Amino acid sequence: MRYDNEAVKGYSFTEAFVEDRIETGWLFGFYGPLLTKRQQELLTLWCDEDLSLSEIAAREEISRQGVCDAVHSAEKRLHDLEARLGLLARYRRLTDGLRQCMDEMSGIPGDKARRVEAALGRLLALEEEEDGL
Repeated sequence: MRYDNEAVKGYSFTEAFVEDRIETGWLFGFYGPLLTKRQQELLTLWCDEDLSLSEIAAREEISRQGVCDAVHSAEKRLHDLEARLGLLARYRRLTDGLRQCMDEMSGIPGDKARRVEAALGRLLALEEEEDGL
């Protein structure tokens, strides 16, 4: 994978790194308000604005290690919350189930099947809207 951005030139992103970053973004979407304001600010820069730890450190005028510690502490908190509450896992099961039902309904002919498929689509859209995703 190659990037043209000067900030990441020469840095090799592994698939695991990218997956972890995406997962952190999902968790942040669900549990972000439960973090400290400072953790929210730093994770917003790291997840939403896709800044590197060094870029965040320069912007916030703190050490890179300070940013690293804060981000990892926040990630740990997010994972702990998910382990206890399971909201993201529940959301994924629910939306996957709704999509599967919609797929099954699309293969059934008739007006009633279209109405059920539309109702499932509305439920899916409502669930995604409520979670801001």
